[in-house]
Amino acid sequence: MIGRYERDEMKPSIEAAANMAKILEVSLDWLVGNTDTELNTNTLNRILDIDKLNEKDKELVFEFLDSFIANRKIKKALN
Repeated sequence: MIGRYERDEMKPSIEAAANMAKILEVSLDWLVGNTDTELNTNTLNRILDIDKLNEKDKELVFEFLDSFIANRKIKKALN
């Protein structure tokens, strides 16, 4: 079946594609080529957990992440 998908002989149903993405632990967008960014299930679940926080807590999480990322970029630039 997968070989037929790869050869463009047939297209999987949305349910089949969603199941493949789940099994491969990637997003459906990545699986179908709509993004170059591969988010594994753990990363995606963390993002979804952050999205459930109240606005003040989200702001704190993003402030920390922004600071951490900026620090890593500076360290990389200096090395």
